Amino acid sequence: MTGQAAAVIDGKYQVVRELAREGHVTLSEVRAGEGVTRQVAWFDVTSPAARQGFHAYRAALRAIAPAGLTDVVARPGAYYAVWQPVTGTPLAEFAAQPGTKQEETVQAVRNLAARLAEHGYALPDADVLVDGKEVRVAYLRPAPEGRSPEEVARLNAAALAPLNGSRVRRKRQPGAWLTFVPGLLLLGGAGYLGAQAAQIYLNPPVREIAAVTGKPAPEAARALTAAGFKVSYAKGDAANLPIGAVIRQDPPAGTNLPVGRQVTLTVNNPPSVTVPRLEELTVEQARASLRDNSLTLGGVIRVDGTLTKTPEGRVIAQVPDAGADLQRGQPVQLVVSTGVRGKETWLTNLEGLTYQAAREHARIAGLVVTRVIQQPSDAPENTVLEQTPAPYVRVPVGSPVTLTVAVARYSPPSQPAGSLPLPPPVTPTTEQGGTGTSGTEGTGQGDTGQTGAEGTEVAPPEAPEATPDGTTAPLTPEQIPATPADSGTTSDATTRTVNFRYEFPRDLPAGTYTIVIRDADGEREVYGPTDGSQFAGSVAEGPVPVRGDATFIIRRDGNEYATVTP
Repeated sequence: MTGQAAAVIDGKYQVVRELAREGHVTLSEVRAGEGVTRQVAWFDVTSPAARQGFHAYRAALRAIAPAGLTDVVARPGAYYAVWQPVTGTPLAEFAAQPGTKQEETVQAVRNLAARLAEHGYALPDADVLVDGKEVRVAYLRPAPEGRSPEEVARLNAAALAPLNGSRVRRKRQPGAWLTFVPGLLLLGGAGYLGAQAAQIYLNPPVREIAAVTGKPAPEAARALTAAGFKVSYAKGDAANLPIGAVIRQDPPAGTNLPVGRQVTLTVNNPPSVTVPRLEELTVEQARASLRDNSLTLGGVIRVDGTLTKTPEGRVIAQVPDAGADLQRGQPVQLVVSTGVRGKETWLTNLEGLTYQAAREHARIAGLVVTRVIQQPSDAPENTVLEQTPAPYVRVPVGSPVTLTVAVARYSPPSQPAGSLPLPPPVTPTTEQGGTGTSGTEGTGQGDTGQTGAEGTEVAPPEAPEATPDGTTAPLTPEQIPATPADSGTTSDATTRTVNFRYEFPRDLPAGTYTIVIRDADGEREVYGPTDGSQFAGSVAEGPVPVRGDATFIIRRDGNEYATVTP
Protein backbone atom coordinates (compact mmCIF):
# COMPACT_ATOMS: atom_id res chain seq x y z
CA MET A 1 0.00 0.00 0.00
CA THR A 2 1.00 3.56 -0.56
CA GLY A 3 -1.63 5.33 1.52
CA GLN A 4 -1.00 7.36 4.61
CA ALA A 5 -2.72 4.67 6.73
CA ALA A 6 0.12 2.28 6.00
CA ALA A 7 3.19 2.04 8.20
CA VAL A 8 5.42 2.61 5.15
CA ILE A 9 4.81 5.33 2.55
CA ASP A 10 5.45 4.30 -1.06
CA GLY A 11 7.49 1.34 0.15
CA LYS A 12 10.48 3.42 1.29
CA TYR A 13 9.49 5.91 4.03
CA GLN A 14 8.79 4.45 7.51
CA VAL A 15 6.23 6.62 9.35
CA VAL A 16 7.43 7.69 12.80
CA ARG A 17 4.59 10.05 13.78
CA GLU A 18 2.02 12.42 12.31
CA LEU A 19 2.98 16.10 12.65
CA ALA A 20 0.03 18.02 11.18
CA ARG A 21 -3.07 17.64 9.05
CA GLU A 22 -4.30 20.56 6.91
CA GLY A 23 -7.27 19.83 4.68
CA HIS A 24 -6.37 16.90 2.41
CA VAL A 25 -2.62 17.15 3.24
CA THR A 26 -0.99 15.16 6.06
CA LEU A 27 2.55 16.02 7.19
CA SER A 28 4.39 13.08 8.81
CA GLU A 29 7.85 12.54 10.23
CA VAL A 30 9.40 9.53 8.47
CA ARG A 31 12.60 7.55 8.51
CA ALA A 32 14.28 7.08 5.13
CA GLY A 33 17.26 4.92 4.21
CA GLU A 34 20.12 4.50 6.72
CA GLY A 35 18.04 6.07 9.51
CA VAL A 36 17.80 9.56 7.94
CA THR A 37 14.84 11.58 9.23
CA ARG A 38 12.63 13.39 6.73
CA GLN A 39 9.16 14.91 6.53
CA VAL A 40 6.60 13.76 3.96
CA ALA A 41 3.62 15.90 2.91
CA TRP A 42 1.08 13.33 1.66
CA PHE A 43 -1.78 14.59 -0.58
CA ASP A 44 -5.08 12.66 -0.53
CA VAL A 45 -5.91 12.97 -4.26
CA THR A 46 -9.39 11.53 -4.88
CA SER A 47 -10.77 13.87 -7.54
CA PRO A 48 -9.62 15.72 -10.68
CA ALA A 49 -9.77 19.01 -8.75
CA ALA A 50 -7.45 17.63 -6.05
CA ARG A 51 -5.05 16.34 -8.72
CA GLN A 52 -5.02 19.77 -10.38
CA GLY A 53 -4.32 21.39 -7.00
CA PHE A 54 -1.29 19.13 -6.45
CA HIS A 55 0.14 19.99 -9.87
CA ALA A 56 -0.29 23.71 -9.08
CA TYR A 57 1.60 23.09 -5.82
CA ARG A 58 4.37 21.29 -7.71
CA ALA A 59 4.64 24.21 -10.18
CA ALA A 60 5.11 26.60 -7.24
CA LEU A 61 7.88 24.36 -5.86
CA ARG A 62 9.69 24.44 -9.19
CA ALA A 63 9.41 28.21 -9.29
CA ILE A 64 11.06 28.81 -5.90
CA ALA A 65 13.42 25.75 -5.79
CA PRO A 66 13.18 25.22 -1.98
CA ALA A 67 16.35 24.22 -0.18
CA GLY A 68 14.38 21.81 2.02
CA LEU A 69 12.78 19.86 -0.87
CA THR A 70 14.41 16.52 -1.73
CA ASP A 71 11.77 14.76 -3.87
CA VAL A 72 8.34 15.25 -5.45
CA VAL A 73 6.28 12.23 -6.60
CA ALA A 74 3.15 12.45 -8.76
CA ARG A 75 1.63 9.23 -10.04
CA PRO A 76 -1.79 7.56 -9.64
CA GLY A 77 -2.18 6.59 -5.99
CA ALA A 78 0.93 8.43 -4.75
CA TYR A 79 1.15 12.24 -4.60
CA TYR A 80 3.63 13.59 -2.04
CA ALA A 81 6.67 15.83 -1.39
CA VAL A 82 9.69 14.95 0.79
CA TRP A 83 11.40 17.63 2.91
CA GLN A 84 14.73 17.73 4.80
CA PRO A 85 15.83 19.99 7.71
CA VAL A 86 17.26 23.44 6.78
CA THR A 87 19.33 25.73 9.01
CA GLY A 88 18.85 29.47 9.34
CA THR A 89 17.00 32.25 11.18
CA PRO A 90 13.21 32.45 10.63
CA LEU A 91 12.21 35.45 8.51
CA ALA A 92 10.13 37.02 11.29
CA GLU A 93 13.09 36.94 13.71
CA PHE A 94 15.43 38.28 11.02
CA ALA A 95 13.09 41.21 10.30
CA ALA A 96 12.81 42.00 14.02
CA GLN A 97 16.59 42.14 14.55
CA PRO A 98 17.93 45.69 15.11
CA GLY A 99 20.60 47.17 12.89
CA THR A 100 21.20 47.50 9.17
CA LYS A 101 20.32 44.64 6.81
CA GLN A 102 22.09 43.69 3.60
CA GLU A 103 20.42 44.89 0.41
CA GLU A 104 20.98 41.50 -1.26
CA THR A 105 19.05 39.67 1.50
CA VAL A 106 16.12 42.07 1.47
CA GLN A 107 15.94 41.93 -2.32
CA ALA A 108 16.05 38.11 -2.26
CA VAL A 109 13.02 38.04 0.07
CA ARG A 110 11.15 40.41 -2.26
CA ASN A 111 12.01 38.27 -5.28
CA LEU A 112 10.78 35.16 -3.42
CA ALA A 113 7.47 36.89 -2.67
CA ALA A 114 7.10 37.82 -6.35
CA ARG A 115 7.76 34.24 -7.54
CA LEU A 116 5.27 32.85 -5.02
CA ALA A 117 2.62 35.38 -6.07
CA GLU A 118 2.88 34.23 -9.71
CA HIS A 119 1.51 30.83 -8.57
CA GLY A 120 -1.10 32.05 -6.06
CA TYR A 121 1.10 31.68 -2.96
CA ALA A 122 2.27 34.22 -0.37
CA LEU A 123 5.24 34.47 2.02
CA PRO A 124 3.19 33.21 5.04
CA ASP A 125 2.66 29.93 3.14
CA ALA A 126 6.42 29.22 3.27
CA ASP A 127 8.80 28.55 6.15
CA VAL A 128 11.50 31.09 5.12
CA LEU A 129 14.93 30.98 6.77
CA VAL A 130 17.81 33.47 6.40
CA ASP A 131 21.37 32.12 6.57
CA GLY A 132 23.85 34.95 6.14
CA LYS A 133 22.87 36.64 2.88
CA GLU A 134 21.07 33.56 1.55
CA VAL A 135 17.28 33.15 1.76
CA ARG A 136 16.04 29.55 1.96
CA VAL A 137 12.62 27.88 1.94
CA ALA A 138 12.39 24.97 4.39
CA TYR A 139 8.74 24.00 3.69
CA LEU A 140 5.82 25.22 1.56
CA ARG A 141 2.23 24.66 2.68
CA PRO A 142 -0.51 24.21 0.04
CA ALA A 143 -2.44 27.43 -0.57
CA PRO A 144 -6.20 27.48 0.19
CA GLU A 145 -8.51 27.11 -2.81
CA GLY A 146 -10.07 30.24 -4.28
CA ARG A 147 -7.45 32.70 -2.99
CA SER A 148 -7.58 35.94 -5.02
CA PRO A 149 -4.51 37.91 -6.26
CA GLU A 150 -5.60 40.78 -4.01
CA GLU A 151 -5.44 38.52 -0.95
CA VAL A 152 -1.96 37.31 -1.99
CA ALA A 153 -0.76 40.91 -2.36
CA ARG A 154 -2.18 41.81 1.07
CA LEU A 155 -0.41 38.87 2.76
CA ASN A 156 2.91 39.68 1.06
CA ALA A 157 2.68 43.35 2.00
CA ALA A 158 2.11 42.45 5.67
CA ALA A 159 5.07 40.05 5.65
CA LEU A 160 7.41 42.55 3.95
CA ALA A 161 6.40 45.54 6.09
CA PRO A 162 9.06 44.93 8.82
CA LEU A 163 11.78 44.68 6.14
CA ASN A 164 10.62 47.77 4.27
CA GLY A 165 10.87 49.82 7.48
CA SER A 166 14.41 48.70 8.35
CA ARG A 167 17.70 50.27 7.30
CA VAL A 168 19.32 48.65 4.26
CA ARG A 169 23.02 48.63 3.43
CA ARG A 170 23.47 49.15 -0.29
CA LYS A 171 25.55 46.67 -2.21
CA ARG A 172 28.82 48.06 -3.48
CA GLN A 173 29.45 47.68 -7.17
CA PRO A 174 32.66 45.66 -7.67
CA GLY A 175 35.36 47.53 -9.53
CA ALA A 176 33.81 50.98 -9.06
CA TRP A 177 37.14 52.40 -7.88
CA LEU A 178 38.69 51.46 -11.22
CA THR A 179 36.74 54.25 -12.90
CA PHE A 180 39.18 56.74 -11.35
CA VAL A 181 42.28 55.09 -12.76
CA PRO A 182 41.84 56.22 -16.39
CA GLY A 183 41.17 59.79 -15.20
CA LEU A 184 44.31 59.90 -13.09
CA LEU A 185 46.43 58.59 -15.96
CA LEU A 186 45.00 61.08 -18.38
CA LEU A 187 45.43 63.93 -15.89
CA GLY A 188 49.16 63.15 -15.92
CA GLY A 189 49.07 63.59 -19.71
CA ALA A 190 47.11 66.14 -21.63
CA GLY A 191 44.81 68.39 -19.62
CA TYR A 192 42.19 68.64 -22.30
CA LEU A 193 42.04 64.91 -22.92
CA GLY A 194 42.06 64.27 -19.16
CA ALA A 195 39.08 66.56 -18.60
CA GLN A 196 37.16 64.88 -21.41
CA ALA A 197 37.96 61.39 -20.08
CA ALA A 198 36.89 62.33 -16.54
CA GLN A 199 33.63 63.68 -17.93
CA ILE A 200 32.95 60.41 -19.75
CA TYR A 201 33.87 58.04 -16.89
CA LEU A 202 32.50 60.04 -13.99
CA ASN A 203 29.30 61.17 -15.72
CA PRO A 204 28.33 58.39 -18.15
CA PRO A 205 25.23 58.94 -20.29
CA VAL A 206 21.91 57.67 -18.95
CA ARG A 207 19.69 55.49 -21.15
CA GLU A 208 16.34 53.79 -20.77
CA ILE A 209 16.35 49.98 -20.38
CA ALA A 210 14.43 48.25 -23.16
CA ALA A 211 11.73 45.63 -22.43
CA VAL A 212 13.12 42.17 -23.16
CA THR A 213 10.80 39.98 -21.02
CA GLY A 214 9.51 36.97 -22.98
CA LYS A 215 12.29 37.13 -25.60
CA PRO A 216 14.96 34.44 -26.04
CA ALA A 217 17.94 35.10 -23.77
CA PRO A 218 20.52 35.60 -26.64
CA GLU A 219 18.27 38.12 -28.38
CA ALA A 220 17.61 40.00 -25.12
CA ALA A 221 21.33 40.11 -24.30
CA ARG A 222 22.22 41.51 -27.74
CA ALA A 223 19.63 44.29 -27.37
CA LEU A 224 20.92 45.32 -23.93
CA THR A 225 24.63 45.17 -24.76
CA ALA A 226 23.99 47.20 -27.91
CA ALA A 227 22.57 49.92 -25.63
CA GLY A 228 25.79 49.85 -23.58
CA PHE A 229 24.64 47.78 -20.60
CA LYS A 230 26.25 44.70 -19.07
CA VAL A 231 24.18 41.50 -18.81
CA SER A 232 24.18 38.74 -16.19
CA TYR A 233 21.92 35.68 -15.96
CA ALA A 234 19.90 33.95 -13.23
CA LYS A 235 17.93 30.72 -13.49
CA GLY A 236 14.16 30.64 -13.07
CA ASP A 237 11.10 28.49 -13.77
CA ALA A 238 7.91 29.59 -15.51
CA ALA A 239 5.40 27.13 -16.94
CA ASN A 240 3.90 29.60 -19.43
CA LEU A 241 7.15 30.47 -21.25
CA PRO A 242 9.44 28.43 -23.50
CA ILE A 243 12.77 27.22 -22.16
CA GLY A 244 15.46 29.89 -22.58
CA ALA A 245 13.01 32.82 -22.56
CA VAL A 246 13.47 35.78 -20.21
CA ILE A 247 11.08 35.59 -17.24
CA ARG A 248 11.96 38.96 -15.70
CA GLN A 249 14.62 41.68 -15.83
CA ASP A 250 16.21 43.68 -13.02
CA PRO A 251 16.07 46.72 -13.17
CA PRO A 252 12.67 46.56 -14.92
CA ALA A 253 11.97 47.94 -18.38
CA GLY A 254 11.68 51.75 -18.59
CA THR A 255 14.25 52.40 -15.86
CA ASN A 256 16.87 55.08 -16.65
CA LEU A 257 20.29 53.58 -15.96
CA PRO A 258 23.82 54.88 -16.61
CA VAL A 259 25.61 53.17 -19.49
CA GLY A 260 27.88 50.36 -18.31
CA ARG A 261 25.67 49.27 -15.45
CA GLN A 262 24.51 45.67 -15.13
CA VAL A 263 21.08 44.27 -16.01
CA THR A 264 20.18 40.83 -14.60
CA LEU A 265 18.01 38.56 -16.79
CA THR A 266 16.15 35.65 -15.16
CA VAL A 267 16.00 32.92 -17.82
CA ASN A 268 13.47 30.08 -17.87
CA ASN A 269 15.55 26.99 -17.05
CA PRO A 270 13.26 24.53 -15.15
CA PRO A 271 14.69 21.42 -13.46
CA SER A 272 14.63 18.21 -15.45
CA VAL A 273 11.85 15.63 -15.03
CA THR A 274 12.08 11.83 -15.20
CA VAL A 275 10.47 10.02 -18.13
CA PRO A 276 7.87 7.49 -16.86
CA ARG A 277 7.57 3.88 -18.09
CA LEU A 278 4.97 3.77 -20.89
CA GLU A 279 5.37 0.24 -22.28
CA GLU A 280 2.17 -1.88 -22.42
CA LEU A 281 -0.03 1.23 -22.00
CA THR A 282 -2.52 2.50 -24.56
CA VAL A 283 -1.77 5.76 -26.35
CA GLU A 284 -4.31 7.64 -24.22
CA GLN A 285 -2.91 6.19 -21.00
CA ALA A 286 0.61 7.15 -22.11
CA ARG A 287 -0.56 10.67 -22.97
CA ALA A 288 -2.11 11.07 -19.50
CA SER A 289 1.05 9.76 -17.79
CA LEU A 290 3.22 12.19 -19.77
CA ARG A 291 0.89 15.08 -18.93
CA ASP A 292 1.14 14.23 -15.20
CA ASN A 293 4.94 14.45 -15.53
CA SER A 294 4.88 17.79 -17.46
CA LEU A 295 5.93 16.12 -20.73
CA THR A 296 4.19 15.93 -24.10
CA LEU A 297 3.40 13.14 -26.53
CA GLY A 298 5.61 13.28 -29.62
CA GLY A 299 5.44 11.16 -32.75
CA VAL A 300 3.62 7.80 -32.71
CA ILE A 301 5.06 5.07 -34.95
CA ARG A 302 2.90 1.99 -35.52
CA VAL A 303 4.64 -1.32 -36.20
CA ASP A 304 3.74 -5.01 -36.30
CA GLY A 305 3.52 -6.45 -32.77
CA THR A 306 3.94 -10.12 -33.72
CA LEU A 307 7.59 -10.36 -32.67
CA THR A 308 6.92 -8.97 -29.19
CA LYS A 309 3.38 -10.45 -28.98
CA THR A 310 2.05 -7.01 -28.03
CA PRO A 311 -1.74 -6.56 -28.45
CA GLU A 312 -3.04 -3.93 -30.84
CA GLY A 313 -2.89 -0.35 -29.57
CA ARG A 314 -0.32 -1.03 -26.82
CA VAL A 315 3.06 0.69 -26.54
CA ILE A 316 6.01 -1.53 -27.56
CA ALA A 317 8.85 0.95 -26.92
CA GLN A 318 9.50 4.61 -26.14
CA VAL A 319 12.20 7.17 -26.95
CA PRO A 320 13.82 8.20 -24.67
CA ASP A 321 13.65 5.18 -22.35
CA ALA A 322 11.96 5.23 -18.94
CA GLY A 323 14.11 6.90 -16.29
CA ALA A 324 15.79 9.37 -18.66
CA ASP A 325 15.87 13.08 -17.75
CA LEU A 326 14.12 15.65 -19.96
CA GLN A 327 13.23 19.30 -19.67
CA ARG A 328 9.61 20.07 -18.92
CA GLY A 329 7.42 20.20 -22.02
CA GLN A 330 9.73 18.09 -24.22
CA PRO A 331 8.16 15.28 -26.30
CA VAL A 332 8.46 11.49 -25.93
CA GLN A 333 8.18 9.29 -29.05
CA LEU A 334 6.15 6.05 -28.95
CA VAL A 335 6.25 2.80 -30.92
CA VAL A 336 2.73 1.27 -30.89
CA SER A 337 1.65 -2.23 -31.94
CA THR A 338 -0.73 -2.76 -34.87
CA GLY A 339 -1.60 -6.20 -33.49
CA VAL A 340 -0.32 -9.77 -33.63
CA ARG A 341 -0.60 -11.38 -37.04
CA GLY A 342 -0.65 -14.94 -35.64
CA LYS A 343 -4.12 -16.41 -35.09
CA GLU A 344 -3.28 -18.79 -32.25
CA THR A 345 -0.94 -19.05 -29.30
CA TRP A 346 -0.45 -21.27 -26.23
CA LEU A 347 0.59 -21.19 -22.59
CA THR A 348 3.29 -23.19 -20.89
CA ASN A 349 2.62 -25.02 -17.60
CA LEU A 350 2.10 -22.26 -15.00
CA GLU A 351 1.52 -24.56 -12.00
CA GLY A 352 3.84 -23.71 -9.12
CA LEU A 353 4.65 -20.21 -10.38
CA THR A 354 3.72 -17.06 -8.50
CA TYR A 355 0.71 -15.12 -9.72
CA GLN A 356 2.90 -12.25 -10.97
CA ALA A 357 5.15 -14.59 -12.97
CA ALA A 358 2.15 -16.44 -14.44
CA ARG A 359 0.52 -13.19 -15.52
CA GLU A 360 3.76 -12.12 -17.23
CA HIS A 361 3.87 -15.47 -19.10
CA ALA A 362 0.29 -14.86 -20.26
CA ARG A 363 1.14 -11.34 -21.44
CA ILE A 364 4.15 -12.54 -23.43
CA ALA A 365 1.95 -15.22 -25.04
CA GLY A 366 -0.55 -12.55 -26.14
CA LEU A 367 -3.24 -13.54 -23.60
CA VAL A 368 -4.90 -11.60 -20.77
CA VAL A 369 -5.61 -12.79 -17.20
CA THR A 370 -9.25 -11.81 -16.58
CA ARG A 371 -10.25 -14.11 -13.71
CA VAL A 372 -8.53 -15.25 -10.51
CA ILE A 373 -10.01 -17.97 -8.27
CA GLN A 374 -8.71 -18.25 -4.70
CA GLN A 375 -8.55 -21.80 -3.31
CA PRO A 376 -7.48 -22.78 0.23
CA SER A 377 -4.30 -24.82 0.01
CA ASP A 378 -1.13 -25.77 1.88
CA ALA A 379 0.92 -24.37 -1.02
CA PRO A 380 2.58 -20.95 -0.60
CA GLU A 381 0.13 -18.07 -0.90
CA ASN A 382 -0.43 -16.70 -4.46
CA THR A 383 1.02 -19.90 -6.00
CA VAL A 384 -0.79 -21.02 -9.19
CA LEU A 385 -2.65 -24.32 -8.66
CA GLU A 386 -4.62 -24.61 -11.91
CA GLN A 387 -4.94 -22.74 -15.20
CA THR A 388 -7.40 -22.32 -18.04
CA PRO A 389 -6.56 -22.86 -20.89
CA ALA A 390 -4.55 -25.98 -20.10
CA PRO A 391 -0.79 -26.08 -20.84
CA TYR A 392 0.20 -26.17 -24.52
CA VAL A 393 -3.41 -25.99 -25.78
CA ARG A 394 -3.61 -23.63 -28.77
CA VAL A 395 -6.07 -20.77 -28.31
CA PRO A 396 -6.75 -17.52 -30.24
CA VAL A 397 -4.51 -14.55 -29.46
CA GLY A 398 -6.11 -12.25 -26.90
CA SER A 399 -8.15 -15.03 -25.24
CA PRO A 400 -8.88 -14.72 -21.50
CA VAL A 401 -6.95 -16.74 -18.91
CA THR A 402 -8.30 -18.02 -15.58
CA LEU A 403 -5.84 -18.77 -12.76
CA THR A 404 -6.57 -20.66 -9.53
CA VAL A 405 -4.18 -19.43 -6.81
CA ALA A 406 -3.53 -20.67 -3.29
CA VAL A 407 -4.68 -18.89 -0.15
CA ALA A 408 -4.26 -19.89 3.50
CA ARG A 409 -6.69 -22.52 4.75
CA TYR A 410 -7.36 -20.83 8.08
CA SER A 411 -9.95 -18.06 8.19
CA PRO A 412 -10.62 -16.53 11.62
CA PRO A 413 -14.30 -16.63 12.77
CA SER A 414 -16.29 -13.45 12.46
CA GLN A 415 -17.37 -13.70 16.15
CA PRO A 416 -16.43 -15.88 19.18
CA ALA A 417 -18.32 -19.16 19.54
CA GLY A 418 -19.04 -18.62 23.28
CA SER A 419 -19.46 -21.30 25.97
CA LEU A 420 -21.11 -24.61 24.98
CA PRO A 421 -23.70 -26.12 27.45
CA LEU A 422 -22.57 -29.30 29.21
CA PRO A 423 -24.82 -32.45 28.94
CA PRO A 424 -26.89 -33.42 32.07
CA PRO A 425 -25.25 -35.88 34.50
CA VAL A 426 -25.94 -39.57 33.88
CA THR A 427 -28.00 -41.29 36.67
CA PRO A 428 -26.93 -44.97 37.08
CA THR A 429 -29.78 -47.54 37.20
CA THR A 430 -30.08 -50.32 39.84
CA GLU A 431 -31.28 -53.79 38.87
CA GLN A 432 -32.32 -54.90 42.46
CA GLY A 433 -36.04 -55.67 42.82
CA GLY A 434 -36.55 -53.75 46.07
CA THR A 435 -35.87 -50.35 44.53
CA GLY A 436 -38.77 -50.31 42.13
CA THR A 437 -36.55 -49.58 39.15
CA SER A 438 -36.77 -52.98 37.49
CA GLY A 439 -40.51 -53.50 37.76
CA THR A 440 -43.42 -53.29 40.12
CA GLU A 441 -43.02 -54.97 43.46
CA GLY A 442 -43.87 -58.69 43.36
CA THR A 443 -44.76 -58.70 39.65
CA GLY A 444 -41.36 -59.47 38.12
CA GLN A 445 -42.32 -57.48 35.02
CA GLY A 446 -39.99 -55.20 33.05
CA ASP A 447 -39.27 -51.50 33.64
CA THR A 448 -42.51 -49.61 34.18
CA GLY A 449 -41.27 -46.74 36.35
CA GLN A 450 -38.35 -44.36 36.98
CA THR A 451 -36.64 -43.24 40.15
CA GLY A 452 -36.17 -39.55 40.95
CA ALA A 453 -33.13 -37.91 42.46
CA GLU A 454 -34.34 -38.63 46.02
CA GLY A 455 -35.47 -42.22 45.29
CA THR A 456 -39.15 -41.32 44.70
CA GLU A 457 -40.85 -43.03 41.83
CA VAL A 458 -41.64 -40.93 38.82
CA ALA A 459 -44.57 -42.03 36.65
CA PRO A 460 -43.73 -42.79 33.01
CA PRO A 461 -45.41 -40.75 30.26
CA GLU A 462 -48.88 -41.97 29.47
CA ALA A 463 -49.34 -43.76 26.17
CA PRO A 464 -52.20 -42.66 23.89
CA GLU A 465 -55.42 -44.55 24.73
CA ALA A 466 -56.90 -46.92 22.18
CA THR A 467 -60.41 -46.34 20.81
CA PRO A 468 -63.04 -49.13 20.79
CA ASP A 469 -62.29 -49.86 17.11
CA GLY A 470 -58.62 -50.54 17.93
CA THR A 471 -57.16 -47.29 16.58
CA THR A 472 -55.11 -44.85 18.60
CA ALA A 473 -56.97 -41.84 19.92
CA PRO A 474 -55.60 -38.43 18.85
CA LEU A 475 -53.56 -36.44 21.35
CA THR A 476 -55.32 -33.77 23.36
CA PRO A 477 -53.91 -30.18 23.29
CA GLU A 478 -52.52 -30.75 26.77
CA GLN A 479 -50.50 -33.73 25.48
CA ILE A 480 -48.92 -31.83 22.56
CA PRO A 481 -45.48 -30.41 23.55
CA ALA A 482 -45.20 -26.61 23.48
CA THR A 483 -41.85 -26.68 21.59
CA PRO A 484 -41.44 -28.97 18.56
CA ALA A 485 -38.48 -31.31 18.48
CA ASP A 486 -35.30 -29.93 16.90
CA SER A 487 -34.94 -31.31 13.40
CA GLY A 488 -31.16 -30.64 13.47
CA THR A 489 -31.24 -28.37 10.41
CA THR A 490 -31.12 -24.60 9.99
CA SER A 491 -32.90 -22.59 7.33
CA ASP A 492 -30.39 -19.74 6.99
CA ALA A 493 -26.83 -19.88 5.70
CA THR A 494 -24.19 -19.09 8.30
CA THR A 495 -22.32 -15.80 8.29
CA ARG A 496 -18.54 -15.94 7.76
CA THR A 497 -15.69 -13.65 6.80
CA VAL A 498 -13.69 -14.18 3.61
CA ASN A 499 -10.54 -12.42 2.46
CA PHE A 500 -10.99 -10.71 -0.90
CA ARG A 501 -7.85 -10.03 -2.95
CA TYR A 502 -7.43 -9.00 -6.58
CA GLU A 503 -4.40 -7.44 -8.28
CA PHE A 504 -5.35 -5.13 -11.15
CA PRO A 505 -3.02 -5.26 -14.20
CA ARG A 506 -0.87 -2.25 -14.98
CA ASP A 507 -2.42 -2.15 -18.46
CA LEU A 508 -5.96 -1.93 -17.05
CA PRO A 509 -8.34 -0.64 -19.77
CA ALA A 510 -9.74 2.83 -19.22
CA GLY A 511 -13.21 3.04 -17.70
CA THR A 512 -15.17 3.18 -14.44
CA TYR A 513 -14.80 0.12 -12.19
CA THR A 514 -17.10 -1.20 -9.45
CA ILE A 515 -16.57 -4.17 -7.08
CA VAL A 516 -19.68 -6.03 -5.82
CA ILE A 517 -20.31 -9.22 -3.77
CA ARG A 518 -22.99 -11.77 -4.57
CA ASP A 519 -24.00 -14.21 -1.75
CA ALA A 520 -27.09 -15.64 -0.03
CA ASP A 521 -28.31 -12.09 0.73
CA GLY A 522 -28.19 -11.07 -2.93
CA GLU A 523 -25.82 -8.56 -4.54
CA ARG A 524 -24.32 -5.51 -2.81
CA GLU A 525 -21.59 -2.98 -3.57
CA VAL A 526 -18.17 -3.34 -1.89
CA TYR A 527 -16.26 -0.52 -3.68
CA GLY A 528 -18.08 2.31 -5.43
CA PRO A 529 -17.48 3.57 -9.00
CA THR A 530 -13.80 4.53 -9.40
CA ASP A 531 -11.76 5.66 -12.40
CA GLY A 532 -9.53 2.89 -13.76
CA SER A 533 -6.39 5.02 -13.40
CA GLN A 534 -6.72 4.70 -9.60
CA PHE A 535 -6.81 0.87 -9.81
CA ALA A 536 -4.14 0.19 -12.47
CA GLY A 537 -1.25 -1.79 -10.98
CA SER A 538 -2.74 -1.76 -7.45
CA VAL A 539 -4.09 -4.53 -5.20
CA ALA A 540 -7.63 -4.49 -3.74
CA GLU A 541 -7.94 -6.69 -0.65
CA GLY A 542 -9.63 -6.92 2.73
CA PRO A 543 -12.00 -9.01 4.90
CA VAL A 544 -15.66 -9.05 3.81
CA PRO A 545 -18.55 -10.69 5.80
CA VAL A 546 -20.70 -12.98 3.61
CA ARG A 547 -23.46 -15.54 4.00
CA GLY A 548 -23.34 -18.81 2.14
CA ASP A 549 -21.50 -19.15 -1.17
CA ALA A 550 -19.99 -15.85 -2.34
CA THR A 551 -18.54 -14.49 -5.58
CA PHE A 552 -16.82 -11.11 -6.07
CA ILE A 553 -17.60 -9.41 -9.40
CA ILE A 554 -15.48 -6.60 -10.89
CA ARG A 555 -17.45 -4.57 -13.46
CA ARG A 556 -16.09 -2.11 -16.02
CA ASP A 557 -18.61 0.51 -17.19
CA GLY A 558 -21.40 -1.75 -15.93
CA ASN A 559 -20.15 -4.89 -17.73
CA GLU A 560 -18.47 -7.85 -16.02
CA TYR A 561 -14.68 -7.59 -16.29
CA ALA A 562 -13.47 -10.27 -13.86
CA THR A 563 -14.74 -12.53 -11.05
CA VAL A 564 -13.03 -13.80 -7.89
CA THR A 565 -14.30 -16.82 -5.93
CA PRO A 566 -12.85 -16.90 -2.40
